[in-house]
Amino acid sequence: MNEQQHLETLSDIKRIMERSSRFISLSGLSGVWAGICGLAGATVAYLWIHSYYLAWDTRGSYYDNDYAALRFKLIALAVVVLTVTLAGGAYFTWRKARRNNLPIWDATSRKVVVNLCLPLVTGGFFILGLMYNNHEPLIAPSCLVFYGLALVNASKYTLTDIRYLGITEIILGILNIFFLSRGLYFWALGFGVLHIIYGLVMWWKYERGMKIEG
Repeated sequence: MNEQQHLETLSDIKRIMERSSRFISLSGLSGVWAGICGLAGATVAYLWIHSYYLAWDTRGSYYDNDYAALRFKLIALAVVVLTVTLAGGAYFTWRKARRNNLPIWDATSRKVVVNLCLPLVTGGFFILGLMYNNHEPLIAPSCLVFYGLALVNASKYTLTDIRYLGITEIILGILNIFFLSRGLYFWALGFGVLHIIYGLVMWWKYERGMKIEG
């Protein structure tokens, strides 16, 4: 066995070990899709909030019913954006796994989901508490920080690039705390722009040149 064959064998062993210990089927297109959904949701939310305050300025006062309606619409929008984002992300991940002949649901992917959900569920209850106590300005930075923590926590079982995205989200959330009136802009930057950049980088590094099927 010559040196070239040794190197090829070592490369094969490395790929096998990586596949068995890390979930590598995450698609960069999932990140791009998430970013597009995030920006679309932020745009709709901005238009609704702008209309609400425009009516407030016109009347010189606001009504509780208007605020309650706006709050309900924003919550419904968040649910829709999350659902569409997860559906698209699942599709792109499934497509990449099929191209690479890898299972999409195994022990490693379960570890990713569990480690991702622990901070997310905790953050979800924390945000519900903020809403219950009418601390809405803290929702955007809380979303960014807990989401970043979830990514960092899950990065142990998937591509390390996820860790850097998580750290960036945490930093952005902390900065948002000092500019609470700009929460929607920070939210759009974190869940929209950063996801698109991350997705494109991931696609360029791991998927560029792959044959796309289906």
